[in-house]
Amino acid sequence: MTEVRTTPTSEGRAGPGFDRRLLPPMMLGSILNPVNSSIMAVALVPIGRALGAPASQTAWLVSALYLATALGQPVVGRLIDIFGPRRLFLISTSLVGVAGVIGVLAPNLGVLIAARVLLGFGTCAGYPSAMALLRSEAERTGKDSPAGVLTALAVANQTIAVIGPLLGGLLISVGGWRATFAVNVPLALAAVLLGLWRLPRRAGSGEAPRRGRIAARLDLPGMGLFAGMLVALLLFLMNPHLDTWYLPVIVVAAGAAFVVRELRAGTPFIDLRVLGGNTPLLATYGRALVAYVVAYCFLYGFTQWTEEGYGLTPFHAGLAQTPMFVTAIAVSIVSGRRRSVRGKLLLGAAGQIAACALMLTLTGSSAVWMLPLVALVFGLPQGLNTLALQNCVYFQADPDRVASSAGLLRTFAYVGSMAASSATAASFGHSADTSGMHHLAWIMLGAGVLYLLLNLVDRTLGRLATPA
Repeated sequence: MTEVRTTPTSEGRAGPGFDRRLLPPMMLGSILNPVNSSIMAVALVPIGRALGAPASQTAWLVSALYLATALGQPVVGRLIDIFGPRRLFLISTSLVGVAGVIGVLAPNLGVLIAARVLLGFGTCAGYPSAMALLRSEAERTGKDSPAGVLTALAVANQTIAVIGPLLGGLLISVGGWRATFAVNVPLALAAVLLGLWRLPRRAGSGEAPRRGRIAARLDLPGMGLFAGMLVALLLFLMNPHLDTWYLPVIVVAAGAAFVVRELRAGTPFIDLRVLGGNTPLLATYGRALVAYVVAYCFLYGFTQWTEEGYGLTPFHAGLAQTPMFVTAIAVSIVSGRRRSVRGKLLLGAAGQIAACALMLTLTGSSAVWMLPLVALVFGLPQGLNTLALQNCVYFQADPDRVASSAGLLRTFAYVGSMAASSATAASFGHSADTSGMHHLAWIMLGAGVLYLLLNLVDRTLGRLATPA
C-alpha cells in the first residue's frame, strides 16, 4: 500500500489530497500563451491593413511569439526545477503586462513584433509552473495528481485556444486591433496577484538553491548553445531559401557543440543521457511537433482565409470557430477520466485527417454553414491531442525535471507552429485566397497522416494510462 504523506509545506499546506487552491494561478498562468496565440489569429488582417503590411510580414507577429517561447520554455522550466515556480511565475507574468502596454503604444510593425517577443518570454513560466506544482503535490501527498486536475488544466488551455478568435473579434470590434494587446494588462495583474496569494514560497523538485554555484547549476553555456541552435532553426523555417543556406550550418554546428557540452557538464541544462534513454518521451516530443503543425496551420491559415478569401469580418471569423470551442471542451471533459492515452491520440489523428479533407472541399462560394462544420470536426483533435500529450509527458518525464520536460514539450510544439507559420506564408504569399488555402490543406493532410502513423507504431503507449 502506498503511504500517504501529509508533510506541510512552508505555506502550511497539509492533507492527503491535492491542494485545489493552487488551481486558479496554475490555470491562469498556463492560458496566457494560448490566449495571445489565438487572439492574433483574427488580428493579423486588421493589423496588416492598418500598417500596410502584407501577410508575409504580419506572419512575424506569430513567429516572434513562438520563437521567444520555444527558446524560453525549457530555460524557465529548468529554473523552476531548481528554484521552484513562485518567483519565476511572478517575474514572467509581470512581463506580459509590460508587453501589453508596448503593443498598445506601438507606432509600427517592428515595435509590435518586439512586443510579441516580450509576450513570448512573459508567458514561459505558466505551463512549466503548473506541471511542477502538480509534481510537488504528488510528492507531498504520496499520490499521483488526480486525472481531474490534469483535465482541468487541459480544458482551460483548450477553452482559451478556441474561444480566443471570438474574443479577439469582439475586442477588435470594440477597441480596434490594439485592444488585443491591451487585454494582457488586466490578465497579467490578475496572474501576479493570484501568484502572490496562492503560490507556495518553496515548491519544486526539492533541490536547494544553496548547493553549488548558481551559474554552474544553470549551465549557461548549454543554454547559450541551445538558444543559438533553436534561433537558427526557426529563422530558417520562416525563410527556407537557398540564400539562407548558412542557417542549417549554424543549426548543425551549434547542435553538435550542445551535445558535447551537455554530455560533459556536471549539471546539464538538458540531461541528454537521461533523455536519450527515455525513448517514449522522445517519441512524445516528435508527435507533438507534427500534431501542432496541423493545429496551427488551421488556427492561423484557415482563419486568415475566412477573412480574406471568404470575406468574413474578424468577429464573424472568430464566431465561425465557436463550434470547435464547444467540441474541444466537451471532448476534453468526457475523455479526461478515461485511462487510455493511445486511444485519444489515434482518435485525435483521425479527426485531423477528416478536418483537412473537409478543408479541401471549401471554396469562396461554399455555404456559410460549412465553415463552422470544419471547425466542429477540428474540435475533436483539439480536445484530445493536447490532453493526451500533456499526460504522456507527466508520466514519462523524470520527476526531478518535470518542469523543464514540460517546457520542452512546448518547445517542440512551437517548432511545429513555426513550421506551420512558414507553410502558411508560403501558401498564401500576399493574399489568403482559396487556392492557397487548398495548398495549405494538403500540407496539413500529409502531417496528419504522419501523426497517425507515429501513434500506430508506438507500442509503449499501450502501457501508458492516466490514473482514474
